[in-house]
Amino acid sequence: MSETPPADSPDFDEMTRDIAEVPAVEVIVTVAVNLMSAAAVKLGLTEEGDKYKDLDEARKLVTALAGLLDASVTEISSFHASPLRDGLKSLQLAFREASLVPDEPGQGPGEKYTGPVYG
Repeated sequence: MSETPPADSPDFDEMTRDIAEVPAVEVIVTVAVNLMSAAAVKLGLTEEGDKYKDLDEARKLVTALAGLLDASVTEISSFHASPLRDGLKSLQLAFREASLVPDEPGQGPGEKYTGPVYG
């Protein structure tokens, strides 16, 4: 017997068709923006401030963002890459400022991909 899925269940065939129509650059930029937003929250840069601040989590997110940008910068145009790199640098500087004991230059989040970040 075949069961009919509930009306509120996701239509995976439709989701697959939708994602198939999205250019790779748009997917990469969307993921990067999501990482940036999550990192900003974990750095305490939102209206809630310190409520969600977690520098360990922020480090992971900033490093993931740096790795994504490092791997994809040649695949996306400078039109897309430039603002993402600027945002990454701002997050790296915010991390350095938020740290009680700042990392050595080149050891901060994502700096193995970007090189040392200075203010």
